[in-house]
Amino acid sequence: MGGHFAWLVGKSRMKHKVMPPSATGAPEFDRTLHAQQNCVEFYPVFLVGLWTAGWFFNQELASFLGVLYVFARYKYFHDCIPSVKGRLTGFYLNLIVLICLIALGAAGIVNSFLDEYLDFSIMKKVRKLL
Repeated sequence: MGGHFAWLVGKSRMKHKVMPPSATGAPEFDRTLHAQQNCVEFYPVFLVGLWTAGWFFNQELASFLGVLYVFARYKYFHDCIPSVKGRLTGFYLNLIVLICLIALGAAGIVNSFLDEYLDFSIMKKVRKLL
C-alpha cells in the first residue's frame, strides 16, 4: 500500500514537473503528497492496533478490520486527489477502524490481566453465554 502510494506521488511529480526535494507544486500534486504523507503517519498506529487486537483479542476479527482499513486508506487516497472535500468518507472510516482495533486490543489486554492475576476470564464467561 505504501509503495503504491509513493509510486503515485512519483508519477504525479513527473506529470506536474515537480522535482525533488520540492514538496509544493500544482494543487493536484500537493493533494497527492498530502494524502501519501497522511497514510505514512497513520501506518504505525494501524500496525500497533492490528497486532494488539490480533494477539490479545481475536485474529480473524483483527484481520477483517485490517482489510477494511486498507480499503478505507485506498478510498481516502483516491478520493483526496481530485478534491479535498472528497476525502472525508475514507478518513472517517479509517478512524472508526482504528478506534475498533485499539478498543479490541485494550479489551484483550484487560482480559489477559484479569485472567492471569485474578483468575477471572471475561472471554470464557461470554463463550458460556453464547
